[in-house]
Amino acid sequence: MDEETMGRLRSLAADLRAAAAGVALTGAGTSAASGVPTFRGEDGVWGSAFDPDDFHHDRFRRDPAGFWEDRLDLHRAMYAADPEPNAAHRALASLESDGHLGAVLTQNTDGLHAEAGSTVVELHGAARRVVCSDCGRRSDAAPARERAADGELPPRCGSCDGVLKPDVVLFGERLPREAFAEARRLASCADVLLAVGSSLTVEPAASLSTAGEGTLAVVNFDPTPYDDRAAYVFREDVTEALPELAALVRGDG
Repeated sequence: MDEETMGRLRSLAADLRAAAAGVALTGAGTSAASGVPTFRGEDGVWGSAFDPDDFHHDRFRRDPAGFWEDRLDLHRAMYAADPEPNAAHRALASLESDGHLGAVLTQNTDGLHAEAGSTVVELHGAARRVVCSDCGRRSDAAPARERAADGELPPRCGSCDGVLKPDVVLFGERLPREAFAEARRLASCADVLLAVGSSLTVEPAASLSTAGEGTLAVVNFDPTPYDDRAAYVFREDVTEALPELAALVRGDG
């Protein structure tokens, strides 16, 4: 990174050190370096290999068997690389363990922030779980996917025989009320909010970036609708910028 970028990172690091509360809001770009495809953009899965309409909640209710067939294909495409946390995930976890972040508010459903050690508010749910559409019981998604792949379409709840649904927010569904309320509380109280690897175009999650009066820092390759409200905008690789930021906050740089 050039000296001008490093200077702005040092300034942001000073803001984080001085902050009573910091929080990160992350999107698909944070996991791209782990091999998880993004949904939007030139190489995104929507509009190339998959049709978003196939993953609408109305389609799940109307045709759960067909939905699950397509869901299996999507899961294979998303997790073919057997992803693990990358340097950006680890840097955010390090900032939290050092006391500079309270949590990560994520639009991602891959579970990599939690695996890296962050406290996570899952705005769009978690692909590792399924939920019964009748009784609401949550369970590990892997056995349900295995049964679906073996021909149980749709897979059903072992408690009430209801249809299982991936525990993620489908098109046409609202964000989980409790998760969004907690995310809004944290974002509203943050002195510094890091918006990382997100296009900030998916609402209402994107609105969290300006929920409070704190300093907004955007780290994303592409422009976002919130750039003009940000005190810092970095067009940098998140796996390079965030470890550098964490080192500067620790005083290593």
